[in-house]
Amino acid sequence: MITQMKHFGEACRFPKLAIQIYSLLYLTFLVSVLLCACDSESPVAVESMPIFSTSALSGGETTVFDASSHAFSTPAPNLSAAALEKHLEGDVEFEAVFVTAPAVVNPGLGPIYNNVSCINCHSRDGRGRPPGSEDELVSLLFRLSLPKTADSIDRQPPIPVPGFGRQLNNRAIVGTPPEGTVKIDYTEQTLVTADGTRVHLRSPAYSITETYQPLPEAVEVSPRVAPAIFGLGLLEAIPEKAILAYADEADVDRDGISGKPNFVWDVVAQRYTLGRFGWKANQPTLLQQAASAYHDDMGVTTSLFLIENSAGQPQLTENKATPEVSDEILEAVTFYVQTLAVPARRNVDTPQVKQGEQLFAQAQCASCHVPTLRTGVLSGVPSVSNQTIHPYTDLLLHDMGPGLADNRPDFHASGSEWRTPPLWGIGLIRTVNGHTNFLHDGRARNLMEAILWHGGEAEASRQAVEQMSKAERDALIAFLESL
Repeated sequence: MITQMKHFGEACRFPKLAIQIYSLLYLTFLVSVLLCACDSESPVAVESMPIFSTSALSGGETTVFDASSHAFSTPAPNLSAAALEKHLEGDVEFEAVFVTAPAVVNPGLGPIYNNVSCINCHSRDGRGRPPGSEDELVSLLFRLSLPKTADSIDRQPPIPVPGFGRQLNNRAIVGTPPEGTVKIDYTEQTLVTADGTRVHLRSPAYSITETYQPLPEAVEVSPRVAPAIFGLGLLEAIPEKAILAYADEADVDRDGISGKPNFVWDVVAQRYTLGRFGWKANQPTLLQQAASAYHDDMGVTTSLFLIENSAGQPQLTENKATPEVSDEILEAVTFYVQTLAVPARRNVDTPQVKQGEQLFAQAQCASCHVPTLRTGVLSGVPSVSNQTIHPYTDLLLHDMGPGLADNRPDFHASGSEWRTPPLWGIGLIRTVNGHTNFLHDGRARNLMEAILWHGGEAEASRQAVEQMSKAERDALIAFLESL
């Protein structure tokens, strides 16, 4: 029922009216569920009431008990009627497909781009994957830059590649050449654990081909799979000082784990501030993240980025006085992302999951994947404010070793440092997105492969997992799949 109502507005000629109707229906549905659950004589009352411990409430009051294929796409249940309406407006815009101008609806695509809508990369608001051997790039993109020289200013944004900019756009409108495409080749290596279990790890090699002009030989290339987007408003609401409290660049406690904040340019505040979004924490706010995605991925301008996404190709650059996406739409999309619910944990109290949680802590995985954080106040988004959440991240940069290095610095992030990704919802990726590809480039085909790719600061943790028995590793995976 919820899914049918959620998509009602997409086909309606009057989306504003459809959103209002859906808001009323959705609130009516919630009330009916509560009344049913409170009716002690109802035969479904006991089954309707979820049995959980507080650790199951991954998103605090924004948590939903939904383990279906729509687990990442549900509005936070603590939204007011007005906030729900705004969320649904953002939902419609998040799924809007852009076309080339002139057009009546959603013009402005390109001239070069990677995709035509937000939802095409973040399918069902979940995680992307690398393409198969015959597939086109859909939810995997490639950052580009030039190596910094001796006179480069350290800790600045990556240096754009002449003629290409900072991102490879593999698609273009009619009459404009795409910048190129990418070929991926995998080689496999076998790792043998202490108990003799053989685990196959695949390593990708990327070749950029069919470029409209030659790329410099020294170009830096970084693949990035589209991450899941639910729960991001909660991460934005975590106070900066709470994140910095986990930073330990000098490794003062001598545990081999440092944790480093990334400080990046905020185009609205016009200053450097803490980065917390993106694989290298190179975006400071969800507003800027959304505007950057419009600009870099779809070639659509906003008031934050008014110059067409063709700075790499000077002949295509155009400074538009009027943005192709209004501030109202940009804010609605941002609010949509900020107010997506977080799915609850499952099987929290089973013995195997409890054992896996203990092993997770013993292997020091929780040193980076911090289980519990507290949000502060996020202006305009009370639903995510003052919540106790369980995201399993510290939002800091960590050196993951040469195996996972892209060798492309990004502000304070080195070529081997990555932001700790949140783990909540990770056990539902197969259900929602139909795959189990993990890490920044999707090379890992399951959770165990992802763990065994860890190096650098996580080397000791990886070795601890290698030394576990099969039963212990199974328990560790059961714990992760409960998140």
